[in-house]
Amino acid sequence: MRKIAFNISKIIVGVLFIFSGLIKANDPLGFGYKLQEYFDVFHMSFLGGMATGIAILLCVLEIVLGALLLLGFWAKKVTAGLLAIIIFFTFLTFVSAAFKVVTSCGCFGDAIPLTPWQSFSKDLVLLVLIIYLFVNRNLIQPIVVDPKVQQILLAVVLLASTGFGIFTYSTLPVLDFLPYKIGANIPELMKIPEGAKGDEYAIMYNMHNKKTGEKKVMSDKDYLKTEIWKDENWEITGDPDKVLVKKGYEPKIKDLQISDASGTDYTKELIENPYYNFIIVAYNLNETNDGAIAEFNALALNAAEQYNIRTVLLTSSSASDAAVFSKQMKLFAEVFYADAVPLKSMVRSNPGVLLLKNGVVINKWHYHTMPSFDKLAEKYFNK
Repeated sequence: MRKIAFNISKIIVGVLFIFSGLIKANDPLGFGYKLQEYFDVFHMSFLGGMATGIAILLCVLEIVLGALLLLGFWAKKVTAGLLAIIIFFTFLTFVSAAFKVVTSCGCFGDAIPLTPWQSFSKDLVLLVLIIYLFVNRNLIQPIVVDPKVQQILLAVVLLASTGFGIFTYSTLPVLDFLPYKIGANIPELMKIPEGAKGDEYAIMYNMHNKKTGEKKVMSDKDYLKTEIWKDENWEITGDPDKVLVKKGYEPKIKDLQISDASGTDYTKELIENPYYNFIIVAYNLNETNDGAIAEFNALALNAAEQYNIRTVLLTSSSASDAAVFSKQMKLFAEVFYADAVPLKSMVRSNPGVLLLKNGVVINKWHYHTMPSFDKLAEKYFNK
């Protein structure tokens, strides 16, 4: 029974580490964004520029440790490494949950969103299992005893996991779990279905009794129900607080608002265009690839001249920075503005391109994989 329990624990830990590493390596840029949140919380913003590189390294470490545990190689070092990393992750998820500083830990990327407390609970279970494995590490037996074969297998796992992370970073996620994935109908994903309940809030009053000095907090409903307002000894102090009582239906796309430099809302016009239209996403113009922007600009010009296709550029940079950038790059595309969060979700590339039609994401590309205008015309516009 002890051996069965041990083997089950080993399989659970090994598979979960590999799965977690692969899911995050599928979208290393997204994991990097999450790490930047943690860096800001711990006043380590200087690491922000290295976030994606660190993200890939952490993914590789998870995959390698999980694989080596299942293979049974170097039991002492591997279990020690697993213990160190799970203690680190448990600490991070506890901080996220207890202090509400990061709303989602990103443990399984966007594939399986977990609340901070769910993430912390998951890490606690893993911590117990890994401590059990570490204490009984002498029971771990390698499936291959030849040191050379072990090193070859390690190299294969290391190269494969590293290569996968670099590939997805240089292109786009192999599996897209984001709301702007190919085939997504953006206007529909922004709607709240008829009959669905929204968030339920309560207005909380800070009450003070002038006669006894007693203080208490009371909701607006209780305030009216108890008719405490009739008692002249009770008074409301300070400003009332709005508190979320019950979470309502939340659309998958809830934070997309597109405007021009003057603040005029163009969201509906742009995302519900019934014809083919290009959306160039460059959330940060100071860090975007200028060469790719120049190529996209030429594509936009050809698309407009030959097929009357509209192209816009979305950014979260300031209007003044965008004006300088537009003049410098001689942009043909119209420039509009949106928050960085939805722009980062649209396409994991700075810049990247979405092809929309009637609000549906027909396709999207990293600037490394953008096809030529002729290929685009043959596949989409000439039909």
